[in-house]
Amino acid sequence: MDNIAGTRSSLQWAVHISVAVLVALWLFPTVGLFVSSFRTGDQISSSGWWQALSTQESQLPAIRIEGEEVPADGAFTIEGRLIAGDTTVSAWGASSRAPKAYAPGETVDIGDGQTLTVAEDSSFFLTSPDTTEGTRLPRVFLTASSPPEFTFDNYRNVLFSGTAAAGIGKAFINTLTVSIPATVIPILIAAFAAYALAWMEFPGRALLIAAIVGLLVVPLQLALIPLLQLHNNIGIGKGYLGVWMAHTGFGLPLAIYLLRNYMVGLPRDIIENAKVDGASDFQIFTKIILPLSFPALASFAIFQFLWTWNDLLVAIVFLGADDDSLVLTGRLVNLMGSRGGDWEILATSAFISIAVPLLVFFTMQRYLVRGLLAGSVK
Repeated sequence: MDNIAGTRSSLQWAVHISVAVLVALWLFPTVGLFVSSFRTGDQISSSGWWQALSTQESQLPAIRIEGEEVPADGAFTIEGRLIAGDTTVSAWGASSRAPKAYAPGETVDIGDGQTLTVAEDSSFFLTSPDTTEGTRLPRVFLTASSPPEFTFDNYRNVLFSGTAAAGIGKAFINTLTVSIPATVIPILIAAFAAYALAWMEFPGRALLIAAIVGLLVVPLQLALIPLLQLHNNIGIGKGYLGVWMAHTGFGLPLAIYLLRNYMVGLPRDIIENAKVDGASDFQIFTKIILPLSFPALASFAIFQFLWTWNDLLVAIVFLGADDDSLVLTGRLVNLMGSRGGDWEILATSAFISIAVPLLVFFTMQRYLVRGLLAGSVK
């Protein structure tokens, strides 16, 4: 009975588990990056993203007491607050060797006749028999618990900050300026070429198809320097036109191969009937072939957009690395070097860089498999 068509395989549960594991492996880092992009730098440093909804307890750096000295009953007092916000002190200490020695509200002799009290809200009260002017006041080590905190300040700093280190709004626009034309131009050229290779008879067609297949395995790095020299010789140089042409040239072999395989599998009767009715090749292409080839066009658009959006090498070579022309991936590399401690800035910038590709993929993913399987069956 196990071989009867239509019965479920005994390993179906293993397939489901494998798919669930793969989805989880892909989803967890993305969710973690998304959650971290709304957290503060202190919370990111002290706890993982999966603890974002729980109260966080952390050891704060030493805080030196500051305040105005007030004489009172033959002594001198200073009072104030050590930290601002909703943070609650769970323990405190006057020495780095015992940072959790005392409970909130406990009055402690810290030497030289001075006493110190630290409350839960981090307010303190210091008394001294002698004036403290001209002397260094003691340090306090706090162990504090803070409620979950989420903020949009990270996105405001990243997208709209005027500083060169944090603002990536310009790089975001540069990446869009590169990616959209570099996706549309190869599709337009490849669609015409694929139709000609699929349905038009002319000498050397088979050689052209073989050459396109051969170009699929040419390493991109092999052509970077010669292509840049060609751009300089013809006057394009470094600029958006040069990077568009570079991405177009590198993307055309796959685009033509993918679209040609799809178009050659379309019903021949439709094209022949259109020719009998007097339709030209251009009319057949625009009114019949293009609408029917939308799954293949969409699948290539996904690949090309993801490639151009995440590209760094081609953009650096053909566009440049200055602040006015730097793309998003280049900006992230600079942030990792100059802002390595600002985890909230890095998390927000990284999530912005993957948000647009995720949106494009999930919007057009239903066409992906149909386009990839183009021409695989008859």
